[in-house]
Amino acid sequence: MTNSLLLAAARLNTFQQRLPLTNASGFFFARDARLFLVTSRHVMIDEPSNHFPDRIEIELHTDPVNLTQSIGFSIPLYRNGIAVWRQGTDSAGEVDVAVIELERTALPAGMIYRAFTPDHLFNLQNQTIVGSSVLVVGFPLGFHDTLHHMPVVRHAIIASAFGLRFQGKGYFLTDGRTHRGTSGAPVVLRVTGNNLPDDDFPWLLLGVHSSRIDVGSHDLLEDEKLGLNVTWYADILLVLTEP
Repeated sequence: MTNSLLLAAARLNTFQQRLPLTNASGFFFARDARLFLVTSRHVMIDEPSNHFPDRIEIELHTDPVNLTQSIGFSIPLYRNGIAVWRQGTDSAGEVDVAVIELERTALPAGMIYRAFTPDHLFNLQNQTIVGSSVLVVGFPLGFHDTLHHMPVVRHAIIASAFGLRFQGKGYFLTDGRTHRGTSGAPVVLRVTGNNLPDDDFPWLLLGVHSSRIDVGSHDLLEDEKLGLNVTWYADILLVLTEP
């Protein structure tokens, strides 16, 4: 069996009816008996770029032994004209995270996946400091193992004070190379001896990768891009997955 972390991420494509629009990343989050797909809010809708998909499609594994076997699973984003995903806000405005509940009865039989749970979220017992190494698990530019339908992993470090809201907003920064298509990827930290529920899934879910960030005043000819990324704190999932 492959590394369990790779089975927690899902390749995501957006569509307007049959017209393909963009690719992105997502991951599974379970709470009680419910299962959710998590991604960035701007994957579901992004007014500034005129991005208005009406459905998404994710790729699911269907055979625990032969990982080359997969199936596309389509998820409508609207029902009777009303959005079926959830998005959040905080005191600083919109949070670039969205979740959509998956109907377990509609999922393919034998679906192979792993899911984060509330037990995998940061708590005071965890020591996460600036400079800590984290992983970003996703599908940059849609790139992935097309034979086994697996994501790729980027290494990054925490680049701002973890636990503080950078610039007063609900995110922290990471320093790592990212690309379009990574939006919605989980940002995780490997932990040991942390009493997580699954010994074979020792990952702390710190946040949801959103986008690259830069300064608007730099000289395009003289200054390199910052290479920093926005990651929204994962505790927003406790709000978005409430019954």
